[in-house]
Amino acid sequence: MKQLASRHLLTLSIDLHPIYDLGTTPTGHRRIVPVSGGSFEGERLRGEILPHAGSDILITRGDGVFQQDVRLALRTEDGALILMTYRGVRHSSPQVAQRIANGESVPPTDYYLRTAPFFETGASQYEWLNRVVTIGVGERRPNGASYQVFEIL
Repeated sequence: MKQLASRHLLTLSIDLHPIYDLGTTPTGHRRIVPVSGGSFEGERLRGEILPHAGSDILITRGDGVFQQDVRLALRTEDGALILMTYRGVRHSSPQVAQRIANGESVPPTDYYLRTAPFFETGASQYEWLNRVVTIGVGERRPNGASYQVFEIL
């Protein structure tokens, strides 16, 4: 196999509350970004991101890379609950990182934002999500983020 095959799983649009800045800790500059809601939509599932049920525990490492640790609660339009977790990284030039920090809209081609989402659910109609590997390609927006999530086949 010379390359991985994939198919689009969903588009995720996340709304965020203001950041809690913990400052510099022994592991890096730590921030907590609570999720205020959002939505997701794909060919096989769609629904909402539940408010007050998720957050991004973000660290800025010593090399300037932002490392994400995210938990989201999803509710499909038919009422199923799904836990979505992912780790990821974002890196860019210091100038682009500053523009993002200032709340500017920066084209996603100006930085790298990739995640590795996993899903967990007890809903029988979505149990197939428990067995897939996915990759997200992201865009940081003022007050949120969006991702194109692809299932690796």
